[in-house]
Amino acid sequence: MGKQATRITVNGKSHARVVEARLTLADFLRHELGLTGTHLGCEHGVCGACTVLVDGHTARSCLMFAVQANGSEVTTVEGLAADGELSVLQQAFMDNHGLQCGFCTPGMLITLTELLRDNAEPSEAEVREALTGNLCRCTGYAGIVKAALDAAQRLRGGTPSQPSPASGGGR
Repeated sequence: MGKQATRITVNGKSHARVVEARLTLADFLRHELGLTGTHLGCEHGVCGACTVLVDGHTARSCLMFAVQANGSEVTTVEGLAADGELSVLQQAFMDNHGLQCGFCTPGMLITLTELLRDNAEPSEAEVREALTGNLCRCTGYAGIVKAALDAAQRLRGGTPSQPSPASGGGR
């Protein structure tokens, strides 16, 4: 297969490279572009840590070749913040103890970004369903779900819910 010319727009910036045809999108992001927020966990598409948006839809970057993203718009966790300010969802994660070790967090944030874009008022069950492809071994998901629901409320113009000091990160 050899090398192929590839042009991918990542977080609004176009990148042209000649890459090995078998280079994964995850490795392209991490090693070619230095965007290490996309994490590699299982490298089998099961854990969701490598989730990115490709043309607005979630994709497992460990299962996709960079050349498959040729001509596409990719959004990584680094692309969620604007002008040094956390996105509403990122801030809600902070406020609601939605992370602990942080390894799964980039994939969770990307998955929930798509959900909240497509569903302005998700139920708890819908948030949990959206997250079924993202594994977290630390939080028990309570803080993550609370953060997603809080972010949805904020995005609709509501007042942020106040984090409970006793929430302990959702355990």
